[in-house]
Amino acid sequence: MKFLGKLIGLGLILLGIYFLGKNIFFTTGGYRYSFWRGISADLAVMTLAGGVVSLFTLPKDNHVLGWILIGASILLIFAGGRAILTPVSLWQLFISLASMTSGYQLLRTGRINL
Repeated sequence: MKFLGKLIGLGLILLGIYFLGKNIFFTTGGYRYSFWRGISADLAVMTLAGGVVSLFTLPKDNHVLGWILIGASILLIFAGGRAILTPVSLWQLFISLASMTSGYQLLRTGRINL
């Protein structure tokens, strides 16, 4: 029964992240005079892929390299692109935060305190 509660908690956290994250878009934009924009987008994808692969394939002692590559890809995304935040309704924000909070409580304690 505890496993089912933890699984539901993880599902609620992922659902909350989905509701909040579906209104955030990353784009490289159409900049005419800057060659850096396209290069950084390509490098961001390659470093993200390298970071994820190294997290799953390298021994535990070398996982720092994977996290460094993932952090570098996040920096390249912000350096070479734009983050577009579309409007979020109050109801959608409430559902997202309530889902993440209750999911965390289920994962941590096995019950939801209201």
